[in-house]
Amino acid sequence: MEPGYEAVADVGELQPGQMKRVTVKGRRLLIVNDADRYFALDEMCSHEDYSLYYGCIKEGKIKCSLHGSHFDLATGAPMDEPADEPIGTYPVTVVSGKVGVKVG
Repeated sequence: MEPGYEAVADVGELQPGQMKRVTVKGRRLLIVNDADRYFALDEMCSHEDYSLYYGCIKEGKIKCSLHGSHFDLATGAPMDEPADEPIGTYPVTVVSGKVGVKVG
């Protein structure tokens, strides 16, 4: 694994459209596989303290199942109301069959 990255999943562990909850350096994150691209983002919706784990992933976005806001997986930007604040996103690497994330 590259310096500063922490291994959080095996490459085959998540199928496209699936996500996994992890904690890295005290942060609750989601590791997301969207069309075989991996993303790492804050688990909680910025609009309401509700886990995005219960939402769905589609076409580069994750949907909060509480109020229906979508967030861009790459940037964390809200795509529609009621959310108006972004969620945190983190660099991801894939090395030797492991997915790693860098926090901090």
